[in-house]
Amino acid sequence: MNSFSFAQRIEGSPAPQPASAHASTAVSSRRSPWEGITPGLAFFLGSFALVNVLGAFVLPTFDANIWWIDLQPVTHRAEGPFFALLGGALIAYGLRPSPGKIRRIVTIGLVGVALLAATINVVVFYKLLIEGELAGAFPIPFSLFIAMVLTSILAPLLRRRMIPRPRWGLFTATVACCAVLFPLMQVFCFGRTDYRRPADVIVVLGAKAYADGTPSTPLADRVRTAVELYHAGLAPRIIFSGGPGDGAIHETESMRGMAMSLGVPGGAIILDKNGVNTQATVDNTTSMLERIGARRAMVVSHFYHLPRIKMTYQREGWNVFTVPAQESSHWSAMLYNMGREIAGLWVYYISALWRG
Repeated sequence: MNSFSFAQRIEGSPAPQPASAHASTAVSSRRSPWEGITPGLAFFLGSFALVNVLGAFVLPTFDANIWWIDLQPVTHRAEGPFFALLGGALIAYGLRPSPGKIRRIVTIGLVGVALLAATINVVVFYKLLIEGELAGAFPIPFSLFIAMVLTSILAPLLRRRMIPRPRWGLFTATVACCAVLFPLMQVFCFGRTDYRRPADVIVVLGAKAYADGTPSTPLADRVRTAVELYHAGLAPRIIFSGGPGDGAIHETESMRGMAMSLGVPGGAIILDKNGVNTQATVDNTTSMLERIGARRAMVVSHFYHLPRIKMTYQREGWNVFTVPAQESSHWSAMLYNMGREIAGLWVYYISALWRG
């Protein structure tokens, strides 16, 4: 970590001061902004890890720790205790970054294991990218950022460096920024990654259809992408899910009309006319998937929407493969939708407890 000191101008002869006062001044003058930022990062990750563990007691599928680290080699039974210990250690580090000997050793062990797992996640991502198993318009995995954060937490512990209590203003601002950046990075890192592969069905989420039945630009983007997947032979059926249009023509009717005009036969299309929001679409389509005997599904929507869709399907027991729609919308609209998804992801994350 970098540290800086501040030169002070002193006029006249300084009055003698106790050695402890000089030591205190020396420590404070060398304090780095990272000494407030790193504890804030640790506190956020620790809180998220612990909330997931505790939430799983209310709703077994609530745990979303896989969104920041994937412990693939660890058995499911061991994940909960590990994340509980890691969460507690990170929260303690955030509140008091200079632990005693025992807590320092325990924290080093837990953070070290997490860093190893995050590093493996990065390697796996690039291996799949090279092998063509996925494609990314933003080819940087979220795990890489997590590995950097964990390294910044681990480094002073390994050096046995004494870190003063965090500056609470900077600490609070860091936690607040994490609450915004965490879903935003999911949007860019996960949302813009294309996981297309052979599946039993393609699910397409709706968007606005105009009064005359014409699909809006976002809706047309999604339908066009799904049709491309269908013609590539990746799935034999498409489910269009949406709500009422601006006029008498339903969003799903608009989607079906466009798909058929692009060469998809009507017999390959299934409509979900009650997909008024993401949760409703997931509830309805999971029932449909079970009815038609589907085991693997691809889901198409815009990149900013995909993390929330993935999380919602996961909580219903479905590991769907997401495909971002080809974009032709104006970036001003994209920025608005990304901002809305920051709040939307947290709302869906927490509201699952009430549903549970």
